[in-house]
Amino acid sequence: MEMVQDQQQLQNTDDGKVHNLNRSTNVRKQLQLPRFKKYRWWLRVSLYTIFLLAGQSAATLLGGLYYDNGGNSKWMATFVQSAGFPLLFPLLFYFSTQKQDKLTTELNNDSLKPKPKFCTLVFLYLAFGLILAGDNLMYSYGLLYLPLSTYSLLCATQLGFNAVFSFFLNSQKFTAFIFNSVVLLTISASLVAINADSEDQMGLSREKHIIGFFCTIGASATFSLYLSLVQLSFEKVIKRETFTAVLDMQIYPSFIATCASVVGLFASGEWKSLDKETKDYEKGRVSYRMTLLWTAVTWQISSIGMLGLIFEVSSLFSNVIGTLALPIVPILAVIFFHDKVNGVKFIALLLAVWGFLSYVYQHYVDHKKAEADKSNGLVVSQAEVEIC
Repeated sequence: MEMVQDQQQLQNTDDGKVHNLNRSTNVRKQLQLPRFKKYRWWLRVSLYTIFLLAGQSAATLLGGLYYDNGGNSKWMATFVQSAGFPLLFPLLFYFSTQKQDKLTTELNNDSLKPKPKFCTLVFLYLAFGLILAGDNLMYSYGLLYLPLSTYSLLCATQLGFNAVFSFFLNSQKFTAFIFNSVVLLTISASLVAINADSEDQMGLSREKHIIGFFCTIGASATFSLYLSLVQLSFEKVIKRETFTAVLDMQIYPSFIATCASVVGLFASGEWKSLDKETKDYEKGRVSYRMTLLWTAVTWQISSIGMLGLIFEVSSLFSNVIGTLALPIVPILAVIFFHDKVNGVKFIALLLAVWGFLSYVYQHYVDHKKAEADKSNGLVVSQAEVEIC
């Protein structure tokens, strides 16, 4: 009898050692990730970053080219910003396969999370689509009534609005660096507004310039609100951030925004002037169609980069990288559109870049802190295992 008890004690001891050994091995695997996985991750992030920066910069320049060569339809410019969403269907099909969904589910434990109701998703997609359509329309007015460099500098206020909305809706801390970013971007936008009276506004009236100014500011605020609401929806309603869910959040609102743009195009009567606009386009009919086509394509390339960064890193990081294109566009506008950059606008550009760097640095600090906390947690787990 005593021999049986001794054997059971030895077996339990061995089982405990095996359990601790397996647990220790798992912790060490988490602490020592294979380098090639990190390299692949950095490669994907770099590729998505290029897509976002190149796509957004090219789309903005093409939008300016459309108006600069005789285009005049605000609703057509609004339409092409969302009409390229069918280009995302191959990605949706690829990431909707059973193998990918199974892998993503395991990584995110989505099998334990309840799925939102169909009517709730329909309401979200409809609301976000209408917000997106209104936002795109305001951006179209800004591009039409402002020089491209001025338009891009005003768009940089998106970061400041994003900080404010994230503070109230997403519980983001309002640190000194973020406050510094908001102040600098506000001053930059104010300098652009003050400088408006002294620069040539492409022959447009002062009233139209004011409309363009406030539409661009309004569009930046609306897009920041849109991003914060999308993030809130993922946290509170959808409760999953698989790539398929992120794609759905891009495709369906874009479909609603496209339908709203078509309705606006016919309701405003602008569709009647499209044929004349095509004929009078300075670079010819082929160039007119190709400009609109590639504007739609480049916006979707930008969307692919944005979605990839949301999935690989975070929505905040994606927004920060997206705003990196804003200081780039004024430089490209000077090169390709010969926009005038006087001293006041140059100072505004420097302040916008400074504000952007403050925002990025705060994100870098938060990221390093999160990594340190995660690493310390894993080290504590390994120490507990070794003690056991």
